Amino acid sequence: MSARILVVDDIETNRRLLEARLSAEYFEVIEAADGAEAVRRAREDAPDIILLDIMMPGMDGFEACRLLKAETATKHIPVVMVTALDQREDRIKGLEAGADDFLTKPVDDVALFARVRSLLRLKVVMDELRLREVGRDSDAEIAGDEFQGGHVVVAGADEKSARRFAGMLPAPFDASPCWEPLEALRRARETDLLIIDLTSPRFDGLRLAARARSDAETRQLPILGIVDNDDRSGMVRALDLGVTDVIARPVDPGELAARARTQIRRKTYADALRDRLEESLEMAVTDPLTGLHNRRYIISRLRQGLDAMERSGERVSVALMDIDHFKRINDTWGHQAGDKVLRGFAERLKRELRAVDVAGRYGGEEFLVVFMNAGGDCALEAAERCRAAMAREPFVLASSGESLAVTLSAGVAEARIGDDIEDLLARADSALYEAKSSGRNQVLAWRRKAA
Repeated sequence: MSARILVVDDIETNRRLLEARLSAEYFEVIEAADGAEAVRRAREDAPDIILLDIMMPGMDGFEACRLLKAETATKHIPVVMVTALDQREDRIKGLEAGADDFLTKPVDDVALFARVRSLLRLKVVMDELRLREVGRDSDAEIAGDEFQGGHVVVAGADEKSARRFAGMLPAPFDASPCWEPLEALRRARETDLLIIDLTSPRFDGLRLAARARSDAETRQLPILGIVDNDDRSGMVRALDLGVTDVIARPVDPGELAARARTQIRRKTYADALRDRLEESLEMAVTDPLTGLHNRRYIISRLRQGLDAMERSGERVSVALMDIDHFKRINDTWGHQAGDKVLRGFAERLKRELRAVDVAGRYGGEEFLVVFMNAGGDCALEAAERCRAAMAREPFVLASSGESLAVTLSAGVAEARIGDDIEDLLARADSALYEAKSSGRNQVLAWRRKAA
């Protein structure tokens, strides 16, 4: 996994040493000699990860990290503090400044590359989500930096250890202990963070982490692993299996809370991006007024139906529906009344159709229904149900309380081998024209005219 890594250290020898190690693993390395230069290089070069020394003249690593995390362009770049400082207060201060992790000098290569791989995997996912937000001020609109708490499941080898670790998390965390792996996996599907004790031989925490990563409902869930301080191979294996972050025993409550806050904040942001992506995808295929599919989507589904017919002979039919005298409704009662009629008809249409039928607003007051794996007779019957539902119940206008009787006409056509979309819709439109010209409020199937 290649990436661009910014190495920040005021001592050139340290920078060169890290550059040699990283370059040997095919990472691209850029350098900065102090905090101010680090912020500038991060803005200009957009690295994938920043390895940041703390003790530097002028702007130290804590201040540089705070500046990086305060700017939209750089706040999502993972920061690993590489430092000789290994005191509890320094780790917590760094985490609160926005650092994602710590490595203590002299840096162990195995630990370094495990951290880098883990953070790169996370950044790739976040970058993909953020790319979908081009043109939208996502960071301004998505929940801010104020921590609102979250639900945490703490999985331990036994009741005592699980309760002890859960008790280290203060309010506003809602931490629940669990000492049964299957129960922990079930609870993880409805939580914000899973903490797993990976240190007990009586409890296979790595298996639980792997199961959580392979389960679709918990694949994106952050996992914080508790590891032994001297178990380097266990820490590396945990990160490679998908554990998001690790904390070494003896566990410091302040550091545990700081790491948990970081993971939950990141999850909240990622969840908001995913929700907005789903909303954008839905909007791209949905008519905003009626909630039905839009013209582009309904035509694409019709194309799929015709392709399936060519491959396997599955029948496909369409109904083109038009609300009678719709212009008169708008002219007499106003566009709000017209919108009410369109929305109301869409609701009735959805009630009368099968789940496999695809309905969309074709344009204005016209609607197109694609009947998958259905012949013309079935489509004609379904379209008649929709017509009857429209005529059966008048619309009540909110402004005046007046009842407004509305009808529709429809034309139905079944696809034939060799049809393209234009051929099929032209036949349905011909049947619709005949239904409207011969009295409206009726459904007619296309019939070949006599020569």
